[in-house]
Order: sequence, then structure tokens, then C-alpha cells
Amino acid sequence: MKTILTILFVLFIGLFAQAQEAKVEVKVAAQTENVVVVTPTVETTLNSNETKIARLYMDRNYKVKKALSFYTKANKTKLA
Repeated sequence: MKTILTILFVLFIGLFAQAQEAKVEVKVAAQTENVVVVTPTVETTLNSNETKIARLYMDRNYKVKKALSFYTKANKTKLA
């Protein structure tokens, strides 16, 4: 009896939801704007003595795992 009432309740709610009036869509007037593209100027310096270091890590969470991998005295093995 409980399952029959549950099915009827679900069907009633579904039919009630479909019986609602559809909302009328409101059209919005589109505005157009002109866009001006500016070419950026690139300055390059030749023969610069700057050295840059690039590091490559195999895992993207390398720094997090390294920070979390600390050791305490409790981690050491104990002799019997």
C-alpha cells in the first residue's frame, strides 16, 4: 500500500509540474561595439648575461609531498 501511494504521489507531482504555463522568453536587443586592436611592441635585449633556472618536477604535487614528508623520533624503528 505504501509503494502504491508513493508512486501515485510521484506521478501527481510530475503531472503538476508539467501543467505549469511555460514562461515567455524575452528577447534582448544586442549592442555592437567597435574593437580596436593594438599591436604590442616587443623589446629584446641581445647579449644579456642573465641566467634563468627552470626546474622540472615529475609530479605536480612534488613540493607538497616534500613538505609533508618529515620525520620525527616516533618514526624510528625500535629494537626489541
